[in-house]
Amino acid sequence: MHNPVFNALWGHYRRHPLQMVLLLLGLIMGIALLVGVLAVNQQARSSYRAGEMLFKTPFRYAIRHEQAGMTVPQGLYIQLRRMGYTQCVPYEMHRIETAEAGTLTLVGIDPLVMLPFSSSSSESIQSVTLIQTPGQIWISRQLAQIKQLSDGQRLTLNTGREIGRLALVDDDRIHGARLLADMGLVRQLFPRSGFNAVFCGQLSPDEQQDIRQLLPGGLTLTKNDHAHLEPLTRAFHLNLFAMGMLAFIVGLFIFYQAMSLSLTQRQFLVGLLCQSGVSGSQLAKALGIELVLWLVIGVVGGNVLGLFLAQKLLPSVATTLSDLYQANIALTTGWHWQWGALSLVIALGGTVMACGWPLVRLIRTQPARLTAHMTMVRGSWREFIWQALVAALFILMAVVIYFLEHNQFAGFVLIGCLLAAAGLLMPFLLWAAFKGLAKWLRSPRLRWFFSDAAASLSYRGVAAMAFMLALAATIGMDTMVGSFRQATQNWLGQRLAADVYVQPSTHQATSVDRWAVRQPQVKAVWWRWRNEVADARHEQPLQVFSIGESAGEQRSLPMKEALDDYWSLLHRQGPDKVFLASESLALRNQWQPGQTVDLPPRLGQGWRLAGIYYDYGNPYGQIFVSEPVWQQLFHREGKVSLAIHLGHDNKAIQMMMDQIQKRFGLKANQVRDHSQIMHQAMAVFDRTFIVTATLGKLTLFVAVGGLFIATIAGEISRQRQFALLRCMGMTGKELALLGGGQLLAIGAMTALIALPLGLLLAQLLIDVVLKYSFGWTMPVRFFPWQYLFSLGTALAALLLAGAWPVWRLVRRSAMLSLREAF
Repeated sequence: MHNPVFNALWGHYRRHPLQMVLLLLGLIMGIALLVGVLAVNQQARSSYRAGEMLFKTPFRYAIRHEQAGMTVPQGLYIQLRRMGYTQCVPYEMHRIETAEAGTLTLVGIDPLVMLPFSSSSSESIQSVTLIQTPGQIWISRQLAQIKQLSDGQRLTLNTGREIGRLALVDDDRIHGARLLADMGLVRQLFPRSGFNAVFCGQLSPDEQQDIRQLLPGGLTLTKNDHAHLEPLTRAFHLNLFAMGMLAFIVGLFIFYQAMSLSLTQRQFLVGLLCQSGVSGSQLAKALGIELVLWLVIGVVGGNVLGLFLAQKLLPSVATTLSDLYQANIALTTGWHWQWGALSLVIALGGTVMACGWPLVRLIRTQPARLTAHMTMVRGSWREFIWQALVAALFILMAVVIYFLEHNQFAGFVLIGCLLAAAGLLMPFLLWAAFKGLAKWLRSPRLRWFFSDAAASLSYRGVAAMAFMLALAATIGMDTMVGSFRQATQNWLGQRLAADVYVQPSTHQATSVDRWAVRQPQVKAVWWRWRNEVADARHEQPLQVFSIGESAGEQRSLPMKEALDDYWSLLHRQGPDKVFLASESLALRNQWQPGQTVDLPPRLGQGWRLAGIYYDYGNPYGQIFVSEPVWQQLFHREGKVSLAIHLGHDNKAIQMMMDQIQKRFGLKANQVRDHSQIMHQAMAVFDRTFIVTATLGKLTLFVAVGGLFIATIAGEISRQRQFALLRCMGMTGKELALLGGGQLLAIGAMTALIALPLGLLLAQLLIDVVLKYSFGWTMPVRFFPWQYLFSLGTALAALLLAGAWPVWRLVRRSAMLSLREAF
């Protein structure tokens, strides 16, 4: 650019290239994390809307059996085809454990039936190869790259059997993180009659009604679209978006720090330009162009990096949503203009907020004051006071919101107000603490040490603010996830009181029970019936469970709050209708023990709530009634499970499972032990929060990296002061102690603020956000070693950043350093 004013201002970055890195780090990384989260959420919702995808064709409807482990008869599928429903195809899905890639999902199809859904002759020929090449398994190139699998490779199952060979196909041929094989191969691995499901494409209302009338008892026609999945996953995606916004705010603080430092260091240059005849409008235009350039680079770079981040996060999100909600999420995503537009709007607003006041202050300050060195540094305490007053307003808003009616949105606003208040208040607290120590201490050196530390906050304050927010967010998320995990583990240990859990068909349950009670090692068998009732007041059905009256079954149901005689009330024979409600259902309806409520029409009115129990494993509303009451309501019309107690003998447990499967022809997923269920549940839990943990670590990395570079840039800008001190006789060791000691003091006080703020954040996440997102509450647990590791890592980065400029200064002669500083 040929504008001399712009060239003069831009020349600052040639002398201080680290500030360019700091500006780009804050803006690009903040936008990248936000765009990455937007891309993940958008791709997941697009997959919901598309439904199940096979060969680029969406199958929006599915015929399934209501009973777990039961199949759709093959005869029904043949009947549908004969009636002209060529848009219906058979579908088999199984989870397999492999030595090469861990757990994978294997889908079986009939390639000949799928030929009409191929979009070209080449795709039709490729489909037939599944039959012509024995044992061939398709895998998308993206999944093969993620799992580090190659074309032609064989997979080794946990049974020792080898399957394959793998054939890499285009990603749009296989939707999501699944393998595709011929139905014959799948039947060899999992021999049985019938199918997991029959998928159907577009069906008119009349066709849907005809199929429903054709279905025998136990089979149902459901939708595979967003109407079913989006309500279940809404809280998951909202939490991801909140983490992305937090990362963007941290990046914005880093950008603000770099821009404030840049403008402060250029105040002498701006003063000279104004005294040379440059008008305020020319100066504003040049600085505005500079901001626009940074904004364009940040938005473009952030979108590119955000798309790359989304590609890395999608496999974890796809696995999590598949395990939790059986959602099939694509592993690849393209760029959408909506993300760019939203990121541009948010970045523009954030840039105006971050740089608006520093720009106005620089332009409106008198040139004579600007040419007086460090005028703005000496007056920075006024900004800290104004920031503290704004922080007080945020605290007042947070108090008002806390005493208003709680909901999910209010919880996020409350947390946002507290984080903003803490960030704005922290520089003032540091400045006040250092000034107070400077007045209170008697040693002249210590008084000067803390006075100089207070003055240096004009350079270090905002970076420390971003660091504190990221550290608090990391501590809060680690505490929340750790508390949730421990509560879930304790809850599972209480709920999984039996040794073996069997899910037979309804007509098999009595036979299994009679056989089991005759076995000498069996101590007890509990029955549990389940059915679902449509609830017009909510999108999801109400699940109704039965429970026996034994003391063991009472202990297996962890109660949150209940009437004193809730167990006897639940099982008392009489006209009163009594039930127990899950915590999420009670919270959603604002029920309290002892209250009389109306349930959905099939259950009737006038039910008395005897207690509320913890339930961390179910997104649906759920209630328990006594077994006689359940039989009166449903007459054995529902699903049943049996809990068999053996005394926790691992050898006897495995023998019992093998005998039940062999004698009654049950599948592995119908007979499981408590340790297997516990392991699977905790594995799903860990995968659920791996994305949140990844975003938290990235946010902390951005903050520590920003603090590192900002500290180096700030210390380099203080090189003149260090050079003068060295010329006055201070040794390199004393200079290192000065710089390192001040940074250590700032870091330690920042950590002291971040730790209680993070714990408060965790408490709010549990008591407000988690409670109103999922309907769950739990006690807060603390993890001191984890906190020490996070704080220690951050302080080490801080001291390392502060040591480098001093080491660089000490290596040179005092006069050379002084000449370079001026």
